Amino acid sequence: MPRRATDFRRPVRNTFSRWICLLALFLVVGSVLFFVQHYHYQESNIEQPILEINRSFHEKRNLTEEILSPRSYARQLVEQMTLAKAYVVVAKEHNNLHLAWELSSQIRNCQLLLSKAAKQEQPLSLDEAEPVIRTLSSLIYKAQDMHYDVATNLVTMKSHIEALQNRVSSATVQSTVFAQVIAESVTKNIHCVEMRLMSQWLNDKSLQKEGDRIRNSPRVVDNNLYHFCIFSDNILAVSVVVNSTVSNAEHPKQFVFHVVTSKVKHGAMQAWFIANDFKGATIEVQSIGELSWLNASYSPIVKQLHDSVIAKSFFGESEGASDNPKSHGPKYASLLNHLRFYIPEIYPQLERVVFLDDDVVVQKDLTQLFSLDLHGNVNGAVETCLESFHRFYKYLNFSSPLISSKFDPQVCAWAFGLNVFDLIAWQKANVTARYHFWQEQNVNGSLWMLGTVAPGLLSFYGLTEALDRRWHVLGLGYDPNIDNQLIETAAVIHFNGNLKPWSKLSINRYRHLWDQYLNQSQPHLQNCILDI
Repeated sequence: MPRRATDFRRPVRNTFSRWICLLALFLVVGSVLFFVQHYHYQESNIEQPILEINRSFHEKRNLTEEILSPRSYARQLVEQMTLAKAYVVVAKEHNNLHLAWELSSQIRNCQLLLSKAAKQEQPLSLDEAEPVIRTLSSLIYKAQDMHYDVATNLVTMKSHIEALQNRVSSATVQSTVFAQVIAESVTKNIHCVEMRLMSQWLNDKSLQKEGDRIRNSPRVVDNNLYHFCIFSDNILAVSVVVNSTVSNAEHPKQFVFHVVTSKVKHGAMQAWFIANDFKGATIEVQSIGELSWLNASYSPIVKQLHDSVIAKSFFGESEGASDNPKSHGPKYASLLNHLRFYIPEIYPQLERVVFLDDDVVVQKDLTQLFSLDLHGNVNGAVETCLESFHRFYKYLNFSSPLISSKFDPQVCAWAFGLNVFDLIAWQKANVTARYHFWQEQNVNGSLWMLGTVAPGLLSFYGLTEALDRRWHVLGLGYDPNIDNQLIETAAVIHFNGNLKPWSKLSINRYRHLWDQYLNQSQPHLQNCILDI
């Protein structure tokens, strides 16, 4: 087909060029808008002061978070207040009382402001914080301008800290000593009871005859019965131990209690247990003076107690040992406290006994303890290392080669207060000789300071069977937060510590556990107006 002439042909369409032009136009317009918007954003940001950012920051935080935040007003106030307190001390040292007063006044304002913010549960605003911050800054600058510099502050504060540490240490020792003395002292009402009982013992010959009869009774050496031993001169405390034990026993008439007390309290103790009924149980009372074999030539502890020079050093009356406040307690210088290491010698015909401290209360029948398998061990006791500090290193001086070469500092400790002693195994292991050896090594108090726990850990090392924790719950003489369920399920609860239940310092939460086993109908208690 012949082509048309040039004049009659359709013009060529420039579609592609047109789209390119449109795209370029859009890019130019978009770039202009972007630069305009970005410039406007920067201008608006520059016009917004940093303070506005801080305000929005503060509005989102409570007071505690503010104090922890380095950008908060509360944090600034706390830091300035701390510095101001230091300058108060320095100003007083330099007799600048006016500056000290001004600083103290602003410190109070700062404390009031923080307290108000805490009550309102709102963070501090700039309007609230700025006046105090400015004033404190001015006063701190004034103090610095008076050459109260960092070096001066350090020297002054160091001397004050040392003085306060000495005062705190002295107050701690004094409070511990006073608490120990009060815990071990006898109230006038208890003393009244003891005097009446002693008078009754001396005037009533029938009581003395009954005491002799009990001493000669075959029951006191019958190994088919259940034997308990208590060493104490606290009449009411021993009475509660015995009464709580028989009250929770299925067959209390099969119980025999062996009590050893001091010469002074022997008659009163006899009168109390003979005059009162304890559900048919037998209570034998001995005086420590009757143990004639327990003398200085046989026992190192007796020698240490009788030797005044060694006793002063050993029990903390010398200059080198006076730092331990417990050393002033009479309990630690009492031979009664150490009789637990001589049980086979005191009762040579017995095979197994349960030892009870005078500050325990029995809540369950203890007859099962006499059939427990100790697996050849001498001592059955509850371990106390549930808390990490009740381990050997707590009680013994491991800087001594004699201790560190023989014992592991992480070995678990155990408690006196409720102990099952196999006296046949005791004599085979010669535990008393072990005790004598360690007492002789510790004549100057270099291995342990005081008490019977440390020598007990050494003497019964490798010879102790761990009992279920429910047999013996400790801490009622110092810990007010023992779990109620733990107390309720315990066979024996122990008021170890200074807050004894018979003293006015006792913890009220536990007091009824002891009071319920005290025979308050006893005439001597009523006549002496029971107030213990």
